[in-house]
Amino acid sequence: MFRAVRCCIESVIRQYIDDRPQVETQGSFHDTPIAVEPPNDRGHGDLYTNAAMVFAKKVGKDPRELASSLCDALTKMPEVTSASIAGPGFVNIKISDEVWRRKIGEIICLRNEYGRTTIYDGLPVNVEFVSANPTGPLHTGHARNAVLGSVISNLLERIGYDVTREFYINDQGGQIKSLARSVYLRYQEKFGVEIPDGAFTADMYCGEYIKHIADALAMVHHDKFLDKDETEWMDIFCRFSIDSMMENAKEDLALIGITMDKYTSEAELCRKGMIDQAISILKKRGDVCDGILPRPKGIADDDEWEEHPQMLFNSTKYGDDVDRVIQKSDGAWTYFAGDLAYHLDKIKRGYSKLIAILGADHGGYLKRLSAAVNAMSDGDVGFEIRLYQLVNFLEGGVPVKMSKRSGNFITLKEVVERVGKDITRYMMISRHHDVMIDFDFAKVVECTMDNPLFYVQYSYARICSVIRHYESIFGKVDESELATCDVSCIGDELEMNLVKALAYWPEQVKAAAISLEPHRIPKHLSDVAYNFHALWNGGKVNSELRFINREDKEETMARLALLLATKIVIEDGFDIIGITPMSEMR
Repeated sequence: MFRAVRCCIESVIRQYIDDRPQVETQGSFHDTPIAVEPPNDRGHGDLYTNAAMVFAKKVGKDPRELASSLCDALTKMPEVTSASIAGPGFVNIKISDEVWRRKIGEIICLRNEYGRTTIYDGLPVNVEFVSANPTGPLHTGHARNAVLGSVISNLLERIGYDVTREFYINDQGGQIKSLARSVYLRYQEKFGVEIPDGAFTADMYCGEYIKHIADALAMVHHDKFLDKDETEWMDIFCRFSIDSMMENAKEDLALIGITMDKYTSEAELCRKGMIDQAISILKKRGDVCDGILPRPKGIADDDEWEEHPQMLFNSTKYGDDVDRVIQKSDGAWTYFAGDLAYHLDKIKRGYSKLIAILGADHGGYLKRLSAAVNAMSDGDVGFEIRLYQLVNFLEGGVPVKMSKRSGNFITLKEVVERVGKDITRYMMISRHHDVMIDFDFAKVVECTMDNPLFYVQYSYARICSVIRHYESIFGKVDESELATCDVSCIGDELEMNLVKALAYWPEQVKAAAISLEPHRIPKHLSDVAYNFHALWNGGKVNSELRFINREDKEETMARLALLLATKIVIEDGFDIIGITPMSEMR
């Protein structure tokens, strides 16, 4: 239905373009985004399009004149009952009820394939997410990152991408040595060495998990490293600590339903010489030079600013605000050098697109990483970053403070154990990624209609109860029979509102995947649930048996088909989010 309307619009636009040789025809329609979607106010129609306003200037027409031509063409379609101009050139479209009703059987027939497309036909895409420093357990601050990356990956697979879910391990640098020194102090303490006041400096880690690592290390190496020089134990303590933290991270991700396809080590990339390879590529392009960056405004001290010449990447050539330091004058690599190595490694693995999920505090990385990927791939690899705002975790309305170094934080594991995987995942994508989320441990588990997940789960459970009731009267549901049954009796306004919400589902999935905006999925599920609950509470089928009429099996089957289609869409949405539908509410 959406495709048919788009094809009609394209036909009209193409005609105008063909009549004007001076208009560029290559990709004029498909490469220009237009809206063909439900209006916010459903009183305006079933669909609207802004195509006339988007293309008016291109084809040399007044938007309303072009909109008039679109209306004429659209009303000739058998699926369209009316098309009208609104405002400066919007076109509102009304689709016939028969077209909507046909969606019921289509959904039942397609089942798991409803909402899937193959438009990207196996193109490889890499989604990097979580990538927490292995210096402590995954905490609640990582939860949103993890779920966003997981659901975005699921959405991309829905539109045909071959997705790799990847965790980048920052196992290099001073923070890892600080971790190892922290473990060494607890290791000494285990064998009776008294730790002097001030031994744990500000850059070290004091959490209880440090003692657990020290205990495990002592079981393997016993007291072998007591009173040894740092050079003798540092590498072993670093590796053991990293391995311990990564093992815990994998277990915690599994609790929230996430399995990574690949873990990439920063240290390993350095050992493979990937930094040198990246610099070599950039030098050949003339994108590396020695220079002195201007002092950042308002910043007295900056790690990347020196008065001496440093190796710079000419990222301003690709739209960045300033050039970026790769190597300092003392020969030390910057963090950005490691980023170059990591992204070159992904480029060499053959991905058509790279996606990274980062916290809002990484906003400065967007331009420099985009510039680096553009330069190292000759513009052949797409790159997108999604920055997300943090979650305000509350305990009965009181903010929960976190600090990894002091050990005063709530782990991701504790969150899942308290409220469950499903609630955690649903809440983490309930808002746009650029909007903060308030996660109150008390409120998210409330079994009320004000709880967004309960609201959708309850609609699913109600549908399951009707199906069980039907089967107790008429026998087991035959889905193939429901897929082809006569649904012409479906016509009540509340029924049609639900049918339309189900019909919009594939477009919502596609839009969420292309825009990398997973919050669209729970939003639309809430819309489906709203229309179902409205029908349950106020439709003409609201009789003693609600959707079941013992005296009219054909009418009952039509309504059961509508409920089965609703059940299928909710299941698909839950599958994308990574949660389990509940057939009964406890």
